[in-house]
Amino acid sequence: MHFKDENNENSPSKIALVLGVTSDIGLELTYRLIDDGWSVIGFGRDLARAEMKPKYGDSLKLIYCDLSDTLSVETALVKARELGINWDLFISAAGTMEPIGRFFDIDFKDFSKSLDINVLGQLEILHGVWPFRTPNVTANIMLLAGGGTNGPFKNYAAYCISKIALIKMCELIHDEAEDSNAFIIGPGYTRTRIHDETLKAGGALAGDSFEKTKAFLSDETISGTSFDDIYSHMQWCIQNGREVSGGRNFSTVHDPWRNLDDNLAETLSNDPDSFRLRRHPI
Repeated sequence: MHFKDENNENSPSKIALVLGVTSDIGLELTYRLIDDGWSVIGFGRDLARAEMKPKYGDSLKLIYCDLSDTLSVETALVKARELGINWDLFISAAGTMEPIGRFFDIDFKDFSKSLDINVLGQLEILHGVWPFRTPNVTANIMLLAGGGTNGPFKNYAAYCISKIALIKMCELIHDEAEDSNAFIIGPGYTRTRIHDETLKAGGALAGDSFEKTKAFLSDETISGTSFDDIYSHMQWCIQNGREVSGGRNFSTVHDPWRNLDDNLAETLSNDPDSFRLRRHPI
């Protein structure tokens, strides 16, 4: 079933599943989706944070989910299935940069836990809800990329390889599921709470990223990527569909998706290798 549009009893609204609904990006995308007529089922830990705007009422349903806890993930999936929904859009905005530090200095259990949060837990939720997507409609899937895509991200090994894994998963989903439009967006520097992890780690563990992050957060003249831009970029990927967006890794800041004169959509539809993980020979 679908949630009903309160303004039209006979018209169901589209449903988005937002994993990491209580992250800054997840919450801001959720608010924008609901304002645009979507209903949202949000998965997260700090559910009280997602309830701060009571005007959204029945348009937002929340499910507790701790991606580092296998039982919590399984329980969240059971609750999602009990809702009996058919979803149209899946967004994962969950993530952590921890543990921060050189790979051989960090506790490997912390490294493994990070992969559970940044990759495995996210994919388990997606895998579990996949059968309940809206029939005969392309299922849109948006994941978030991050630092280290084009080079090493020193002292952030778990976070870096997690993002690379998600980028490749978008390609795999695209190749295996013909009724999907799976894409991944790198939002760039955005003012979110995840940067607190770098500040907490300090310069000894975070290295150069500590000063860069500190400077970014302390300079109010640097706005970073806006949540509106991330939302608009997601809409661009959805509107252009599988042929253009499917299996692709996008940068909100560096790719010319806003500029129609660059014909990015046409270029991508004609080039199966662009914006994907490839090793180009010399």
